[in-house]
Amino acid sequence: MEEYAVIIARTIFMYLVILFIFRVMGKREIGELSVLDLVVFIMIAEMAVVAIENPKDELLVALVPMFILMGIQIILAFVSLKSQKIRDLIDGKPSVIINNGEIDEKAMKKQRYNFDDLLVQLRDKNVKNVSDVEFAILEPSGKLSVFEKNKDQDNNEEGTLNLPLIMDGVIQEEHLAKAGKTNLWLRQQLRSLGYKDFKKISYCSYNNGVFFIDLMDE
Repeated sequence: MEEYAVIIARTIFMYLVILFIFRVMGKREIGELSVLDLVVFIMIAEMAVVAIENPKDELLVALVPMFILMGIQIILAFVSLKSQKIRDLIDGKPSVIINNGEIDEKAMKKQRYNFDDLLVQLRDKNVKNVSDVEFAILEPSGKLSVFEKNKDQDNNEEGTLNLPLIMDGVIQEEHLAKAGKTNLWLRQQLRSLGYKDFKKISYCSYNNGVFFIDLMDE
């Protein structure tokens, strides 16, 4: 009877500990978890289960590695806020699967993403035909963001994908190429708007001839 009481007490305690750890690590929807997030969450949950199943073992045996994982996750989250390279390494980068109505098979192969995956996720977005899609972006979480064609748009007019051209003071060369622009063009446009140092820009996007620019907090 005493052993059952210990198991119940440990279950409640570990529940509160995991709730605390997840709250500290931040709020993210399950579908938005990165691979690293998912691995950490599974490991923490597994350690909690082991602690509950083995009431004779000291709780510190499970608690210490759980809090170590929490610390690692918090540190990586802080570092990723400061460095886009670290963020791309941890979370991955989004991939444009459909660009201006054209399917990019190379991007699909690179992400090991097949046409069945594409059609399933389009149906999930209530999109019946691939031909109705202007842009489709495969997010790092595996979620597909879909932008349908504007029915009122002139048939000869191409849509534009509002990708960030600068993030955390770093020019996104790949996004510039997708937008058909160059590094020189971007610098000239920014200088004409009074922004001489692009490294002070935290976020910059360009859509339909209009720039959105946000400066880094001093």
